[in-house]
Amino acid sequence: MDIPHSNQLRRGRFSESGRLYLLTSQTLDRAPYLVDLRSVRLLVEQLRLVEEEGIARSLAWVVMPDHFHWLVELGNVDLKTLMRRVKSRSTRMINGYQGRVGRLWQQGFHDRALRCEEDVRAVARYIVMNPKRAGLVERVGDYPHWDAIWL
Repeated sequence: MDIPHSNQLRRGRFSESGRLYLLTSQTLDRAPYLVDLRSVRLLVEQLRLVEEEGIARSLAWVVMPDHFHWLVELGNVDLKTLMRRVKSRSTRMINGYQGRVGRLWQQGFHDRALRCEEDVRAVARYIVMNPKRAGLVERVGDYPHWDAIWL
C-alpha cells in the first residue's frame, strides 16, 4: 500500500547540486524489513556506494526497522535518480538475502531542502535521535544503525 498522498510528494520537487537535503523513505506497508544487522548493512552499503560514485555525500543517516532518514549533500544528479538507485539496489540485495521477491520500499520519498542558515548539526542530531524518540533504546549510543560525519 502506498502513502495516500505519495504523488503529492513529487509535486514541486527541485534538485540542486550542492544543496543539503533530508531524505526519508519507508518500507512497503511500513513492514519491519530492516531489523537484522545484515539487512541494515546491505542498505548502508548502497548509501556508501552512491557516495563513492560521487552523486551524494552522506552527512548523517539512521536506519529504522521500517524506514530510513538520510542527510545528504546532493552531487550532480537529481533526487529522484539518487533515491531510485539506493532503493532499487538495496531491494535486490535485501530481497536476495531475505529470500523474498517484490517491492521493498513504498513509492516516492520525502525530501526537505535545508536552508543555508539552518543548523546542519541540529538536523543530524534530530536524525540520530530517531531510535530514542521511537522508544527503541534509552540512549542513542545504544542503537547501532546510525552514523554522522561529526563523530
